[in-house]
Amino acid sequence: MHPPGRALTFLQNFAFDPFEIRHSPLMVLDIDNGAARRLWLGSTGLAKAPVGVDDLMAVIRDLGFVQLDTIRNVARAHDHILWSRDQSYREGGLEALLAEAEVFEHFTHDASALPIDTYPMWRRQFVRKGEYAKGSSYYRTDMSKRDVAAIKARIRDEGPLSTHAFDTKVKGEAGMWKRPPHKVELDRMWYAGELATSHRIGFKKYYDLAERVIPKKHRQVEHSDAHQVDWLCRGALARLGFGTLGDIQRFWAAVSAAEVKAWAGGAELQPVRIQGRDGAWREGFALPDIALRMDSVGSATSRLRIVNPFDPAVRDRDRLAQLFGFEYRIEIFVPASKRKWGYYVYPLLEGDRFVGRIDMKADRAKGELVVKQVWLERGYDWTSARVTKLRAELARMARFVGVEVGDALPLS
Repeated sequence: MHPPGRALTFLQNFAFDPFEIRHSPLMVLDIDNGAARRLWLGSTGLAKAPVGVDDLMAVIRDLGFVQLDTIRNVARAHDHILWSRDQSYREGGLEALLAEAEVFEHFTHDASALPIDTYPMWRRQFVRKGEYAKGSSYYRTDMSKRDVAAIKARIRDEGPLSTHAFDTKVKGEAGMWKRPPHKVELDRMWYAGELATSHRIGFKKYYDLAERVIPKKHRQVEHSDAHQVDWLCRGALARLGFGTLGDIQRFWAAVSAAEVKAWAGGAELQPVRIQGRDGAWREGFALPDIALRMDSVGSATSRLRIVNPFDPAVRDRDRLAQLFGFEYRIEIFVPASKRKWGYYVYPLLEGDRFVGRIDMKADRAKGELVVKQVWLERGYDWTSARVTKLRAELARMARFVGVEVGDALPLS
């Protein structure tokens, strides 16, 4: 058995080809908590300082996908996520990649941008999500087949259109999740892969026929469903570093729990035990190259980072709590009177520990990054070095979104 405490290497710039894996050790490998934290941060690209990056697509391929979000509290989630790994990145860079067909948009666990070369492995997801939309009352409208065909015909004849090009109205009482019928039908066709996101303007989405958006060389490639499942499961585990079958299933949300279980039954995987922040151990799996990756991991950068709530490192709140002992929930849908922290509060990462959280917002009208409150986790103090690190990160983030940092820094 390998001794506890060895860790995995960072996945960035890793030439990912899961089909090159050929053998699997049988002995259980222990990964202690410190190693597990460094491994996970390395796998998600936060172990190193976000400088000297010259290939944005390599970052996206390493992550697998980048979650999209419309809320621009400071920066939109996808822009913040990419900036956290490449601080030469600027807002709108992902939309440029979309327009150049370097990425395509679809649904993982949420709306996301994926590398275009993932497209052939995503065909099963178009089928799955299309079938889901057919059976879901959320995607049921009173539009006739002729009306739906007319929507698609307009796009065919006029080119990419946004929802604003159509004028159907919500019937009955309005509600937060109620949408006009044309918007529902556009999304249903998008789910099924009939339509694709052509481009965005001001983050407004434009739909076009998939065959006019996705390059022919990617549309022509077809793989069996079994091959797609294998690729997705191995790709998830490579990026996770280690995980349970549930972790693998949730990564892309493009395979079912039963499919992951069946895949694992025939795959050559390395059994591991991962130590949580509380000292408890849980069983999981890794790919057979785990020992090699563990030998090459280094320490995480000591800089303090402001992490987006939808960042890959924190989006699985249970994994975050198990590995780091950091309990986090975003409270944007929680009534103001019931919030514990605030509307849009960001985790603070220092080295390989989540040490606090910050409530802040970019006031673009005033050109200022407003810090409302900063909290440290129990066991951490506001040393002069930590305050200096926080001010440096705030200054970096302010430059990123084109505002200034206010002088006030309310520390708790």
